Amino acid sequence: MNRLQQLAKLEGHWQGLNQLWLSPDDPVRESETAVSVTNTGQGNFVTLAYTWADAGKPQDGLLLVGQADEGVQAVWVDSWHMGKQMMLCHGEVTANGGVSVRGSYAAPPDPDWGWRIDVEPEENGRFRLLMYNITPHGEEMLAVTAIYTR
Repeated sequence: MNRLQQLAKLEGHWQGLNQLWLSPDDPVRESETAVSVTNTGQGNFVTLAYTWADAGKPQDGLLLVGQADEGVQAVWVDSWHMGKQMMLCHGEVTANGGVSVRGSYAAPPDPDWGWRIDVEPEENGRFRLLMYNITPHGEEMLAVTAIYTR
């Protein structure tokens, strides 16, 4: 059974609004965003290739999600957040057929921080891409919300 079946139904081009928070107390940074969702690898993988901007400077990223023996795996890159690094993530398919994956990144001299990415299909013909920063103590803070429509 293909656990990514609902996510695969998002295939195509989408437009939306990206919101970025550097911290919960900082003002939101908004920009237009676009995403192309593609199924690949005989339907075993779904890619989300997206663009957005920060202070007028173009940015882009890619989330590759695939089935694993247990749950799902993902690789995430983003020109602003990750620079030249890739984040490996593990997670699960959610009740609504989306995915929720977690990875971590170095934050020297402090311990690594966590990062969670949720892709949430909605019944109204749109989907959300949400990203959360997770402190070394497990506190989650919303960092990115992107809402996409066709």
